[in-house]
Amino acid sequence: MIVTAQQMKAAEELAFQSGATPEGLMEIAGEGIARCIGQFFPYPATAVLYCGKGHNGGDGLIVAHLLKKIGWNIILRVASSASELAPLTRHQLDRLNQLEGVLVADTFPKISGPLLLLDGLLGIGFSGAPHGSIQELIIEMNALRRNSGGYTVAMDLPSGLDATTGEMPGECVHADLTVTLGAVKTGLVTDAATAVVGRLAVVELPGVLIESVDSASISTALSLRGLLPIRDYDSYKGTYGHIGILAGSSGFLGAARLCSAAAVHAGGGLVTLYALPDFHDLLASTCIPEVMVQRIASYSDIPINQLDVLALGPGLGPEHHEELRGLVRDCQIPCVVDAEALNAVANDPSLLSQCVAPRLLTPHPGEMERLFPCDGRTRRHWATDFTQKYPVTLLLKGARTIIAERGAPVIFNSTGNPGMGSGGMGDVLTGVCAALIGSGHSCREAAALGAWLCGRAAEISIFHGTESQESLSASSVITHLGAAFISLRKGDC
Repeated sequence: MIVTAQQMKAAEELAFQSGATPEGLMEIAGEGIARCIGQFFPYPATAVLYCGKGHNGGDGLIVAHLLKKIGWNIILRVASSASELAPLTRHQLDRLNQLEGVLVADTFPKISGPLLLLDGLLGIGFSGAPHGSIQELIIEMNALRRNSGGYTVAMDLPSGLDATTGEMPGECVHADLTVTLGAVKTGLVTDAATAVVGRLAVVELPGVLIESVDSASISTALSLRGLLPIRDYDSYKGTYGHIGILAGSSGFLGAARLCSAAAVHAGGGLVTLYALPDFHDLLASTCIPEVMVQRIASYSDIPINQLDVLALGPGLGPEHHEELRGLVRDCQIPCVVDAEALNAVANDPSLLSQCVAPRLLTPHPGEMERLFPCDGRTRRHWATDFTQKYPVTLLLKGARTIIAERGAPVIFNSTGNPGMGSGGMGDVLTGVCAALIGSGHSCREAAALGAWLCGRAAEISIFHGTESQESLSASSVITHLGAAFISLRKGDC
């Protein structure tokens, strides 16, 4: 659910009238934010809380209190004098100061080691451009993130961002993770806000009943895990589908290996990679042993009647566009359409209205532009206009991946990081989505699950593995898919 700031405030007021208290909601918010931080920082380090005078600062002080109790070093940078703090925020400050070793700093001290920057300066009630000490602290926070490798967590929204419109009339915190409270605010998913919001997580507020006229949603583990029940003990490989993959050509055989390996690690019961004679032997000797590599003389030789889903496009060449268009149009099983198959379709997009079975298209913005020019639309309207014209499911890749389908609410993906901006990530996503469709999910469900799982695997590779954003590879995402499935079932943020 996505709401305006006004709708969120109205929901909180109704909750207070029904017996909820500001103190109680503040405790729930702080505990939820701290839990999310633990997901990204499994070991204590140094946290600097930038605290404003309102309840957003109070949330941050509870987070700092919880982190301090498990071994974090806590530094406070308070924007206002204690007398100016809201009563609840002042109470939380006094409570935190009772713990030994909390440093209240007038200037930023020199520290070493991992650095977490907590943005608790402004909440959803603020509008306009920050000024005075708030503006100065935002500038300081952004400089520490940029120059000292600080990781910034915004509580509810990045300070300086309008919660409803996504506008930034002045200085704005650049967050790596925004943990929003109760529901996602409309401003957080605008195109302009993506760069300052970063990864998006939601902490639910029990008892706060929110009404919204916007049916769009954010994919979270809590919203998705019902789609992934524990497997029955008497199931077998046939239960989870036979996934066919048509991928790879001269110079691009890695795409076929990544796509097929991802399908295996995403739970495909059987995975068959179809290869033309020129590439069969090399793929057969280099794919993981769980992948069956089958020689075909032409794309028309794929035994569609033996498959539950077909993924086509990763690493294929442009010389077979006519055959690819025929497969996209006439294949009688669900298809995941990616890469060169999308380029083939772009020569005649009208065929998407003639497909005889479900189709999931997974373009990046360049491929989408060839299919359906943006013409100045927002990403959301670009995706929804496309699916209004063509009866397919669309997964529009990007920093905030969007899933759209005619007659269904838009889904914004929440997971991932900038390390995914490297070759092969789309091939992995195609394989994961195909495996999920093969196991019985609809195209829309597979797209939502696949995008979340791939993004979460990338996060785990960095925060619980040995990768950095620079070193992250598509192969590492495959390696951590199992951990991502576990994370989803746990209900991680």
